[in-house]
Amino acid sequence: MEVARETPQANVVRAWEPGRVRIGERWLEGSVIIAADRIMTEWAVDTVGEVDVASLEPAISLQPEIIVLGTGEDIVLPDVELMGALAARAIGLEIMTTAAACRTFNVLVHEERRVVAALLNPPPR
Repeated sequence: MEVARETPQANVVRAWEPGRVRIGERWLEGSVIIAADRIMTEWAVDTVGEVDVASLEPAISLQPEIIVLGTGEDIVLPDVELMGALAARAIGLEIMTTAAACRTFNVLVHEERRVVAALLNPPPR
């Protein structure tokens, strides 16, 4: 599935499929954190149950106004306290499937918003 055109100024998700995401011409497997100017491939989170403020610290360190959390093929809500903890830091949290998070991230990047996508991307079922 093609999701967006590549822009030379920013990272955008060009394609997604279960287990991997394509930024530019590069396919990345597993969970990743993506900002307009940075890609973090060493995000060691495999399930929504592992997502908390500490695990999102690499994303938080980029000072986003919003974090788009992709939870795989299904929407799975993380710990209820996470949203409050991020709100206390003036960071919004949007939770959706990873495919929807990729599309939303692209739209917000094109709007020049300070957005970070934290994408859980387990292998296909």
